[in-house]
Amino acid sequence: MISFSGKKVGIIGLGRIGTAIAKRAEAFNCPISYYSRSEKPESNYKYFPSVVELASHCDILVVACPLTEQTRHIVNREVLNALGPKGFLINIGRGPHVDEPELVAALVEGRIAGAGLDVFENEPHVPEELFGLDNVVLLPHVGSGTVETRNAMADLVIGNLEAHFSKKPLLTPVV
Repeated sequence: MISFSGKKVGIIGLGRIGTAIAKRAEAFNCPISYYSRSEKPESNYKYFPSVVELASHCDILVVACPLTEQTRHIVNREVLNALGPKGFLINIGRGPHVDEPELVAALVEGRIAGAGLDVFENEPHVPEELFGLDNVVLLPHVGSGTVETRNAMADLVIGNLEAHFSKKPLLTPVV
């Protein structure tokens, strides 16, 4: 068993979710670093200008950025190799952030220590090879599966419906 405490955590995407992850990891005395489209001057965390540099300086690499054309396969062979045989990848973002065949190969070949995944590149299909590995944890994406979150989602739907039928601006318009 490996302890989480004190591990160097690298986060791809220091938005709302990435920041929340960083704060939680800090409670375990984990040094935090990050990669984002741009450096966040208000952040006390160490910024790396590339994902490869970030991966080479962390024990645990967490993917928490939005999915765009620029972030599709942001975790590729080069990043996995930089993470190295003692590194762990955690993808809680979107499946296509990770080049999945390269991830499977890295796990099978021991080029990374392990992975925790709750999103997959071709959902709902999960690569069969992952089921037989003891260095990966697979979980359905259940980030919104709490009573509090579901209640907040319901309140938002009601708020948007009330705004729509009152001819007021929507709370969360889709553009």
